[in-house]
Amino acid sequence: MKKGVLLVNLGTPDSPSTSNVRKYLTEFLNDPRVIDINPIARFLLVNGVIVPFRAPRSAKLYRAIWTQEGSPLLTHTKNLTNKVRSILGKDYVVEFGMRYQNPSIASALEQLRKEKVKSITVLPLYPQYASSSSGSSIEKVMKELSKWEVLPDVKIISSFYDNEKYIDCFVEKAKNYDLSQYEHIIFSYHGLPERHIKKGATHYGSDYCQLNTCCNILNVSNRLCYRANCFYTTRKLVEKLNIPEQKYTTTFQSRLNNRWIKPYSDDVIEQLAKKGMKKILVFSPAFVADCLETIYEIGVEYQEIFHEHGGEKVEFVESLNDSDNWANAVAEMVK
Repeated sequence: MKKGVLLVNLGTPDSPSTSNVRKYLTEFLNDPRVIDINPIARFLLVNGVIVPFRAPRSAKLYRAIWTQEGSPLLTHTKNLTNKVRSILGKDYVVEFGMRYQNPSIASALEQLRKEKVKSITVLPLYPQYASSSSGSSIEKVMKELSKWEVLPDVKIISSFYDNEKYIDCFVEKAKNYDLSQYEHIIFSYHGLPERHIKKGATHYGSDYCQLNTCCNILNVSNRLCYRANCFYTTRKLVEKLNIPEQKYTTTFQSRLNNRWIKPYSDDVIEQLAKKGMKKILVFSPAFVADCLETIYEIGVEYQEIFHEHGGEKVEFVESLNDSDNWANAVAEMVK
């Protein structure tokens, strides 16, 4: 009997059409782990306000990054899966599923069921654990598995923010850039509402969380905190890349309001431009595959902000995507 592997990523619209983007956003934003408010209020807010207004604009952005192969996120995840499958060999069955839209987690698990695997290792492709990403994906996997009559052994890798091979893959990407040519380097992670961080701390009975410098050291009180995990990943990267402390900043992007975790990537980029800096480099270690948030938000929107306030060039380090060393790192985590 073979061992099963399920790689999970966030998901993507089936096409950049407004109707498909609307379908994707409807599924995504109605997830109670994403918008964690009263169910009736969430339904009215998402379906009556956010999706109708956001879908046409988001569809335009997706069209800007769509390739001949389709969605970059889907293409990279598919290619990564094929490489991991080849590395692990005949003793493993490797599938991937998207938390939202296609191919679904249910369809990927069904493929593993048909192969009669004796175990399943679930790896959500989010380095730093967050309830709205890793937690939601794991919950969905468990809901689908609960329908099975016979359950194999299940192992879940809920985070890998501190995995040396994951860190080394970004270090390898950095070799494509002369870091001395940039006046500042930003490590930009996906943002979360502050209440998500506080709820996570409360779950473990911790009053340690201050959403401030408490994230600068990882310890028993905050080792499961998303923000602290992000700061830890940055510290490991700058240590290996020999970046001086005054030359880098850890930030958080994609905020929807001013009650999301700080500092904000767009604000920091504006401040750097106003200080007279002309060229900066951005890593986004929360994303292992390039997507709307890296290609467009960093590559286009942040470039516009930087240029508007006097800067010249924002460059972003491409993500791990389906590189050989990343495929090997994933295979090692599974094994």
